[in-house]
Amino acid sequence: MNTKKRWKLAPVLTVLAFLMAITPNLLASCGLSPKAVRPTSGSPLYGAAHLVQAAYPDEDFGRGEAAPIVGMWHVIFTAKTMNGASIPNTVIDNALVVWHSDKTEIMNSARPPQDGDFCMGVWERTDKCKYKLNHFAWGANAFPTDPPTAIGPPVGPVHYVEKVELSEDGKRYSGVFTLDAYDTSGNVSTSFTGTLSATRVTVDTKVPDLL
Repeated sequence: MNTKKRWKLAPVLTVLAFLMAITPNLLASCGLSPKAVRPTSGSPLYGAAHLVQAAYPDEDFGRGEAAPIVGMWHVIFTAKTMNGASIPNTVIDNALVVWHSDKTEIMNSARPPQDGDFCMGVWERTDKCKYKLNHFAWGANAFPTDPPTAIGPPVGPVHYVEKVELSEDGKRYSGVFTLDAYDTSGNVSTSFTGTLSATRVTVDTKVPDLL
């Protein structure tokens, strides 16, 4: 290689070295694993410049890597409005939630079983570390107060929409939600808006951590 060609290649190699140096820091955001690195060629770099893909976007996860949001979470829902009017901050649900790699989700609510304590949804990535969840509780029975052991009359479905952002370490997410409860005729009977916060459930999580 003559001197002129070396000078032309030098800037490319400099940029490549810089990208390789900062890749671990880039992967540290939004819970991404360094295993997401995939070189475009398996050949060693012997003086030739090769492009390197630092990480797949969330929509491409599935080729051996799960999206960062995937996993089990403990989620607290705090309502701030009811039927359009401001209310004192009120916890309306305390749930265990699982986000699956196939972009579905399931929630075990702390609500009474006959009031509907399991519900499901679908999610998508909307931006870096940001996700939208479309979630439904598909009807149940009201929980009567008298007598407390009887099954109440049927009630309609509940529709949640969540917009959340995952923390850089992948251990928490937070965001906002809307909740519309319907009667059996499809009319909205009660609406809430509020905030939610979640912490990841791990193999070391204990019951007191969730209370």
